[in-house]
Amino acid sequence: MDGEFVFVSVDAPPADLPARAMVREPEGVALVVTRADAEVHGLPYDFVAAWITLRVHSALDAVGLTAAVSGALAEAGISCNVLAGRLHDHLLVPHERATEAMAVLTMLSQRGMGGELRSAEGERRADPGHATVREREAEVGGSCIEPGQIAEGR
Repeated sequence: MDGEFVFVSVDAPPADLPARAMVREPEGVALVVTRADAEVHGLPYDFVAAWITLRVHSALDAVGLTAAVSGALAEAGISCNVLAGRLHDHLLVPHERATEAMAVLTMLSQRGMGGELRSAEGERRADPGHATVREREAEVGGSCIEPGQIAEGR
């Protein structure tokens, strides 16, 4: 999704506020909205993010994808808020560091994720014996993470 995104909290989502994501918390409803929509509605925010969608279909029971992605971004000193969708994971990173985050994710995909992923039950999603770590493609729910196929900036 192109643009700038922010997290806001409301007691109840206004009908005319198009939320891109919503989480009900004990303190209220957390929404991810465009910065412009937050400003129109007079909602305070303190973090302006770019939205990056991982292009691989990630299985909901896969173990390791979030850790690999957030770990690579953490090594570069880039904060990352992860939203899991049914088919894709989405990252909200500091807007001013979006280009740098994309470069980190591109390097990660070129390395083939650097390890195998497992389902929550421990079932292997990639065969560690068929290639070196740098050459390996990690299967996630029937899809492969291949070089150049990890992220799409929005």
